[in-house]
Amino acid sequence: MRRIGLVINPIAGMGGRVGLKGTDEKYEEARERGAEPRAPDRAREALSALHEVAPDAEILAVDGVMGADAARDAGFEPTVVADSPGGIGETSSADTREAVRAFLDRDVDLILFVGGDGTAVDVAEVVTEAGAPVPIFGVPAGVKVFSGVFGVTPRAAGRVAGTFDRTEEAEVNDVDEDAYRAGEVRAELRAVVDVPVAEERQSSKQLSGGSVEGLAQGVADDVEPGVTYVFGPGGTVGAVAEAVGFEASPLGVDVWRDGEVLVRDGAERDILEALGEENVIVVSPIGGQGFVFGRGNQQLSPAVIRQCELVIVASRRKLDDVGVLRVDTGDPALDEELRGWARVRVGRVERRLVEIV
Repeated sequence: MRRIGLVINPIAGMGGRVGLKGTDEKYEEARERGAEPRAPDRAREALSALHEVAPDAEILAVDGVMGADAARDAGFEPTVVADSPGGIGETSSADTREAVRAFLDRDVDLILFVGGDGTAVDVAEVVTEAGAPVPIFGVPAGVKVFSGVFGVTPRAAGRVAGTFDRTEEAEVNDVDEDAYRAGEVRAELRAVVDVPVAEERQSSKQLSGGSVEGLAQGVADDVEPGVTYVFGPGGTVGAVAEAVGFEASPLGVDVWRDGEVLVRDGAERDILEALGEENVIVVSPIGGQGFVFGRGNQQLSPAVIRQCELVIVASRRKLDDVGVLRVDTGDPALDEELRGWARVRVGRVERRLVEIV
């Protein structure tokens, strides 16, 4: 019987849809902007999938929102290793680290955590400091999910946790959130840890080279009057915005129509208010991972996506690197609708068929 230590960062990802690009030290501001917790739901998705493949797994967890509640909702009867430190907004990284130490004391086979890169760092550093040969695996719930220790979706993470039989090393990276909000990615390697070997594990974020001027001009050539264009984050889409005629927010989401920037670095609510009768989202997959939605652009929520046509742009080199595209919108039904073959613009007129899996 597999013993799994479960720890949830209950505020992970709350800053995404409200445009904060992270929730570290920003919980109160996220709440003021109307953010709702997403990590508990992501945890339940993962644990439901785990229960399907390994219903006899023993789950060790902190009581309450940091683990036990979600485990019970998924059909497990968890072994509680510590009392709950509080509700959503009352827990801390110190509580996460203390939970990991409790799991290590009880010889778990895997530490399954729910959060983003910051949570991954908390878990990885405790495991590394202890010199413990215990693999970790992440359920993606944060805004920043650059590390190579996460499942591609919550359900994938649950399946992997219940079925893996080998491990390999992977990197844990973290990004300075203040610099990220200012438009600069400052990634730092924080740990190298053991993770399950699985096709459904995402790669560490990588940057892809190659000229994008042609594809950017191609999108600009296709711009139509009266249509509202929503530009996702990243350098490739930034080049498209420049071709259209404005300077995009480097890591934010902008809305543009008929030569006017309607929203700059907007939250989900801002974007929804700016949409018109005809809308187009322009996005580029993350290099090395292939995610079109769900990594660093949670402002592009299911409510936004459902009102827009989708234009995906990428250099040929980036597509060669990622192989397939992925989506993790937080809405399983929408993810299923988006899956299939998509036309990706790779040049001024050239497009390539790439599968969204």
